[in-house]
Order: sequence, then structure tokens, then C-alpha cells
Amino acid sequence: MDTPVSAFSMYKANTTANKEKKHKKRNKSNKQPVSPNPLPPQLSNEKKQRQLAQKLKKKDKKLKESKNISKKKQHKKKKSKHSKGDAKEKRASKSQQPKQPLVADSDEEEVEEIPILVPAPNPRPVNGLDPAEDECSHSEEGDIEFTPVETDSTDEGFKVFKWMIAPYDVDDFIKNCWEKKPMHIARGKPNYYKEIITTPIIDNMLRTENIQYGKNIDITSYVDGQRQTLNPEGRAHPHVVWNHYMTGCSVRLLNPQTYIPKIHLLNATMQEYFNSFVGANVYLTPPDSQGFAPHYDDIEAFILQTEGKKRWRVYKPLNEEEVLPRVSSKNYDQNEIGKPILEVTLEAGDLLYFPRGYIHQAVTIDGEHSLHVTISMYQKHSWADLFEKLIPAAVQMAISENVDLRKGLPFDIYDHFGLVHSDSNTPRKQEINKVIMSLFDKVKKSLPAIVDNAVDQMHKNYQETALPPVLNDLEKAVTVFGDTDVMIENGKVINRVEITPDTRIRLLRKNILRMVSEDQIRLYYHVENSLEYRGSEVLYFDIEEECAPAVETLITTYPEYVSVESLDLPTIEEKLAFAETLWTRGIIMTEYPLDNLEDD
Repeated sequence: MDTPVSAFSMYKANTTANKEKKHKKRNKSNKQPVSPNPLPPQLSNEKKQRQLAQKLKKKDKKLKESKNISKKKQHKKKKSKHSKGDAKEKRASKSQQPKQPLVADSDEEEVEEIPILVPAPNPRPVNGLDPAEDECSHSEEGDIEFTPVETDSTDEGFKVFKWMIAPYDVDDFIKNCWEKKPMHIARGKPNYYKEIITTPIIDNMLRTENIQYGKNIDITSYVDGQRQTLNPEGRAHPHVVWNHYMTGCSVRLLNPQTYIPKIHLLNATMQEYFNSFVGANVYLTPPDSQGFAPHYDDIEAFILQTEGKKRWRVYKPLNEEEVLPRVSSKNYDQNEIGKPILEVTLEAGDLLYFPRGYIHQAVTIDGEHSLHVTISMYQKHSWADLFEKLIPAAVQMAISENVDLRKGLPFDIYDHFGLVHSDSNTPRKQEINKVIMSLFDKVKKSLPAIVDNAVDQMHKNYQETALPPVLNDLEKAVTVFGDTDVMIENGKVINRVEITPDTRIRLLRKNILRMVSEDQIRLYYHVENSLEYRGSEVLYFDIEEECAPAVETLITTYPEYVSVESLDLPTIEEKLAFAETLWTRGIIMTEYPLDNLEDD
């Protein structure tokens, strides 16, 4: 059986209908299956993949003891090449997708579906596992085959974003709407976003988690033009929160990905596509009320309506300075914002996008509550932010290389420049201006040598803010997060593993780390970042300069695997030590589960 495996395939919806469709397709062609569920499979159930990973791990230990693990490397390499070709073919076909209408046709279900999984190469057989397991492929000898993870995290992010804005074409959206104008998608499919969050999920979160006012949740109101935050102190208990809600207050969840796994998965997957932190807030508003004053934000906003209805009004930026702003606005009065350019009612399953700088306000109507998720990205991710890092560094380099920039100012510069002299244009002022422009040319000449470092600094910021990746059980089985090195009774440690020269490795995600040259070469990474925005210190460790080529190999060969012995380091001991350093920090995965050491 050819089983396509994705980095997020464990989240396929575990419904009877889905099982039946999957069973019917096993003996058909290798075409991508179509999900019958509103959420893409990257965001669905994990049960069967967990069972598979656990069986593989248990059997792998027994197989080690019997010395009967079969390794078919040549077969694996051929299949890997085949998988790589398929991935390239998929990427090439991206731009050839047919254009889709803005408003979804509820009768055309397949329009909103996306490819479920990226085909993986046929894997190597491992002897001895149960031949009745219907989730795995079997050889003629009854062996079970472990399929390596071959997905590209950027492609996975693209697929989830494509699902989120379907049926609108991604290329058309980027060309015509992104940072330019609002977009509304009315689907007529109330369950489209339902699996992300529901009101019972919020209630359960309040009962089972230590949700704190001001940190995780806000109680807000907007009455008679006055916006108020009504947070009590301490933990948010359901009794208090729902009392406020019943009196007309709105509930805002801050950093909801901390306690709601589907939002974490959604955002952590998409951030790989955008190469930018993807955040979220959740807004629950009672019937016939409004929680926030008109304002604009400093992020690209995608409103995913999951329950109820909400009436939105969107307004153009008031002036040129407020187009794509870098900070959010004040709360506006109604008489300051003019007439809306878009007025629309979002119903469950609908989407509304508007760029940063577009003023917006929303109110519930028709006696219905509203629950929506705002997905946000591209905060402080503009050319201006890059130039704020680029220009000062270029000035410093020019100063070190040009003595003219280190010479003293003219004695009379204060007699020709400044507020008092701003309207004058004396010959001496013109002369000094020419000197300033010539010196600035020296700064500009330094820019090309500084751009790489400035971009590294931008991506270093991303490493600090990015959400930690969500791993499925197949990924855990080939990372440090698996069930290796387990202590059992009597102080005994079992399932011990080690990396060997022929172990093949790759980065956990395409953007999981950044190599930056500062006081020395540093690797910044976000594997174990906080789920709260900037909730932890940036993670990094220093490496020797001779290790840099090995890091470059892992970055440039992704998503392919490379053997530890092929890393560009002087000795095999250094190669193993460096791979172990990356492994213990969760930065890399192996192609197959590591072999167990003999128990002491």
C-alpha cells in the first residue's frame, strides 16, 4: 500500500466516513485523497499515527536484540528522489491553479479542498511487526515498513493558508489584496472553521486551566462611545466571566494558542510559509453588543467566523501616513472616521481580511452571539524595519573605513543650520550640504556588505517570537522528543539510543534556526519557545567557525536528509558531537528511529 505521510497527517479527522473513504482508496491510484472534513488533515486527529509510532518503537527494541533489522538504503534513496520530484512538480503546479470566485458556491465542495498529504518515498522494511496493522505497508515476508517524514514545512504552511482563504486563489490574493484592500469570503458553510474553536472549548479552558485576567483574557465593553476594560484580578473563573458576558461584555482571549492546540497548530504551520510570527486573538461577543471602539491595527488581519453572526464596518486609512502603519491607532470617535468602504455581516464559516491601517468596528446583530478568531501576521516586518537595522550598521562600517567621517565638524556649521537658519540658503550652507551628501555616499557604499547581517538580525527576531513547532508522533519517534532513554524501576534506563556516522538527519523545520555572526557565530532557534508572545528569552548557542559549513549544509539541503559522516567537519568524532548537539536541542530529526543500544 502506498501511504502518503505528512508532517501533520496525524491530525486527519477520525470519523467513520473518513476511515471508509481512506480504505476504499488504498487499492486505487496514487492520486492525492480529498478530505471530507472542513479542517485540512494537517489540523485533525492523531490517534492512529500515535498507535503506529508506539508499535514501531516497541518492536524496534526487540528487533535490535535479535540483530534482525533490515536496511535497504538503495531502495530508500531511489524513493527519496522520486518523492523530491513529486514535491517539485507540486510546487511548479501551484501557479497554474484555476482562478476561484470570491464568494464560495456551497454546492462545489471540492473547490475548497486542498491536497491532503505530500507523497512520501516507499520506506524500508522492518521485520516482525503485526502484518494485520492496516496503517502500514507490508512486504512479502510480512515486514512492516516505516515511512520517513519527507514533507517541506513551507509547503505545509502554504497548504493550510490555502485552506484558510479558499476558494480564493493564493496567488491572486497576494497580487490583488495583500496589503492593498479588504476581502470578504461568504461560504455558506457554517462548520468550515468550527474545529478551531467553539464556546464549549472556551468554557472547558476556563475550568481546567489557570487563565489570568490581563494576561490570558480581557473583559471589555463599548457603550455610548466609551471603551472599557473590566478585568477583575487573579484567575478567570467561569462564574465571573459568564456573568460579565450575560450583562453585555465581550470576552477577548490573548495568546489563545497557549491553551487551544488547534490554534497553536494552525499558526505554527502557517508561520513557516510567511516566515513571520503568526498570532491570534479570540473574540466572544454576546448578542446585540459591541466590545471595541473603531481602530486600526499594525498587523495583517484575517477574521475567521466560527459561531454566530457579526456586522463589520471597514474604513479606508484616514491619510497617507496611516497606510500600512507600524503601530496601532488610538480609539476613534464615530465622527472621525467617515463612511465605511465595506459593510458586511460575517456568518459562521466566513472570512474577512483587511490590511494594517484599515479602521474597523463590529457589532453582533439579530439576537445572535459571535465567536471569531483573528489570525495576525507581519507585525514590524516591513522594509522600514529592515532599514532600521541596516542603516546604523552601514554607518558604523563606513566610519571604520573612512577617515573623512571621523573628521571634526566645521567651526561655523551652527551658524548655517538649525531651526533659526532653516529658511536660509547661503553659499556656505550649500557648500556644507555638498560635503554631507558626499559623506553619505560613503555610507551607501557600505550597504551591500551589511545587508546579509541586517536580514539575519530580522530573522533572529523571528526566532525569538516564533511559536514552537507541533510534532506528530511519527516526528517524535525520530527526534529527541520520542520515548528514548526511559528510566524504569530500580534505576534502570532502557531505550537508550545513539547517533552513528551513517545516521541521516535533516532540520526539524525549514526555518527552525538562523546562523548569525555577532561576537562569534551563533545559532538562534525556536524549538522550545514559549506559547505566549515573547514569553521567553531567545534561545541560542555559540558554535566554532569550523562548524558553520555543517550548518549551511543542513539549511541548503532541506528537506532532504544527509548522513552525519557527510557533514563538513574535520573528524568523525566532531561530526558525531555536533549532530548530538543539534539532536539534544530538538533542532534535527533522523530519517528513521535510532537503533537502541544494548542494555547494560
